[in-house]
Amino acid sequence: MFFEVFKEAWIALGRNRVRSLLTMVGISWGIVAVSLLLSYGSGFRSVLLYTFEVFGKGAVICWPGTTSEQAGGERAGKPVRFDQEDAEWAKAQSPLIKRVTLETVRFKGISHDERLSDSATRGVFPEYGEMRNEVPSEGRWISAEDLAERRRVVFLGARLKKKLFSGTPALGETVRIDGVRFAVIGIMDMKFSDSCYFNCDDESAFIPYTAAADLWDARYASVMIFEPVAPQFEAQAMQQFRSAVANRQHFSPNDKRAITMFGRQEFKPVYDGITLGIEGLLFMVGAMTLGIGGVGVMNIMLVSVDERVREIGLRRALGARKWHIRWQFLLEALVLTLVAGAAGMLLAWGLTSAIGTLPFLGPAYEDDSGKVDIHLKMSLMTMTLSTVILVVVGVVSGWIPAMQAAKLDPVEALRYE
Repeated sequence: MFFEVFKEAWIALGRNRVRSLLTMVGISWGIVAVSLLLSYGSGFRSVLLYTFEVFGKGAVICWPGTTSEQAGGERAGKPVRFDQEDAEWAKAQSPLIKRVTLETVRFKGISHDERLSDSATRGVFPEYGEMRNEVPSEGRWISAEDLAERRRVVFLGARLKKKLFSGTPALGETVRIDGVRFAVIGIMDMKFSDSCYFNCDDESAFIPYTAAADLWDARYASVMIFEPVAPQFEAQAMQQFRSAVANRQHFSPNDKRAITMFGRQEFKPVYDGITLGIEGLLFMVGAMTLGIGGVGVMNIMLVSVDERVREIGLRRALGARKWHIRWQFLLEALVLTLVAGAAGMLLAWGLTSAIGTLPFLGPAYEDDSGKVDIHLKMSLMTMTLSTVILVVVGVVSGWIPAMQAAKLDPVEALRYE
């Protein structure tokens, strides 16, 4: 029975092909708009989340300050300093901390041949690379052997490498840091981080902590970095870290001026809110565009009801029930929207494939790799949401004409001229 009603609906649409085609064009354009906007919103969200997470998943940066409260017989205003014993103590006393490392930073002149850059030189430990997501595009990261043997090796940020070497190979070459020769062992993949401290990683040079100690006094670190056992425990891990260091250095564990911390998880809801808000706005704009096409379908179906009053009366006289009439016109609207929607999705897929990538952050970083640009693609989620909207528009557009047709009195319909 359902198939027969569907067949009749399809035949009815073919009676006025031009009108049906023009109406389908409106629906197709609406579904193209929905799909493209949803695809753009998804690409926008992916880029922002990438720039958020590339800093280092869960890494918390801790700056030493000065105490502002008297505690344990110690005066306020005492400077807090971080050394290796603090790192080991904090790790041992904090169950929610996975690992802790020190970082010492100085701005030193880095040169290669005639090229010179005054960039941040960071003395770090091997575990720092994984904690801060320092991924090499060439070569390798600093190893435990480099640290133990106090090797004078350097890992260059992508933009610093470009400043010193331009387009020539840098791996295995030598640079001078404060006049001391260092061998280049690795080049960082372009990071595009939206958060920096001291200097952005792309413009920094990384050397073993022990090698940094040969260039300057590195007994006390510039910052300490720790990673919680899981991102959701960041706030508790911060409190454990402050309490552990406060216990060792004899200041109040509630003194936030003694240690300033920067964690990423507290800002994640802000990022999620921004990206979801933009996606929701684009979704609403696309849905309203498709809704305009739905209004066109409703108008066409209302005209169709007026043109087929005698047909409706005859069908009712021959035994058709109200739900037969209702389903026929509802299915006509659904067939119209779904066929037009399928054509619109194919067109949207073709457009996203043809457009591919839209510039976003790439020009700002002078990067042409497309890693931080918006990639348009028809994902399963985009197609699912588009289909749901399409079905809703089809049902809403066909429901009022279908109800109007079903309510016609058979006798009055047969007399209709």
